[in-house]
Amino acid sequence: MRFSERYGYKNIREIVQIDSIDEPLRNTLWSLLKVHVWDHIHGSPGIYGAYYHLSSHGNEKLRQLCERLWFNYFKKPLDQLDDDWTKVHAQLRRYFFECEWFEVYDFIEFVANNYDRHQFKDQFVVACNLVLEKEVSAYRFVGDVLSRITEQHEVEEVDLALAKSCGPVQTHLRRALELASSREAPDYRNSIKESISAVESLVATVVGEKGTLGQLIKKLEDLHPALRDAFSTLYGYTSDEGGIRHALLESEKVGFEEAKFFLVACSAFINYVQSRVL
Repeated sequence: MRFSERYGYKNIREIVQIDSIDEPLRNTLWSLLKVHVWDHIHGSPGIYGAYYHLSSHGNEKLRQLCERLWFNYFKKPLDQLDDDWTKVHAQLRRYFFECEWFEVYDFIEFVANNYDRHQFKDQFVVACNLVLEKEVSAYRFVGDVLSRITEQHEVEEVDLALAKSCGPVQTHLRRALELASSREAPDYRNSIKESISAVESLVATVVGEKGTLGQLIKKLEDLHPALRDAFSTLYGYTSDEGGIRHALLESEKVGFEEAKFFLVACSAFINYVQSRVL
């Protein structure tokens, strides 16, 4: 994670790719298209090497995809679709690297749903979601559709908590965001712990005592009992009891979605307590 991200000179909207796509993400998505689609073109032998034509035997699925792209996606006359794959590929590549960020997602989604090679779709969707998570995109394939998994109100809660907090509360929150959004080595388990630690630090400040969140939250007098119980239960997900780590943090399935949930929930709780108590 870069200096500007670690020390708060970029907000969460700039770290999580919500209304933009950076160069590494665009490049990687194109590479997935290359591996899963473009590289499956079959060549025909010629005097000077192989020729790649959409009309050649074995290219029926790719030709069908290109026809669908021309007819349904680009809305171009089909007689403008060249049979020479080299020219078609160049046109597709130029479009992909020059189009708007949201058109990249349009294109990826269209290809996922219109290329009929056996087992392509499942493999492609899984590969895309892995890349989208690694590059901290706000979108994932949910079924057949690319869907936003980070909503505006969630972004606002985290930004507000970071802006209004200080000291250890802000430090823990920023560390939670850093660990969850690292492109090189995301650490979702420790991001969850940092989010809980931010709440723990805030509650310790409010009650004027040191201790665990489970102990201190009971002393927050100006807090509805149901809300107090809810966060005590949430704390149980990350606490040690008798040396046994809770199953959530032992699970191999802890990912960006879980880390995001804790970051947003803890940020919202911090904002609520600060507005009521501080």
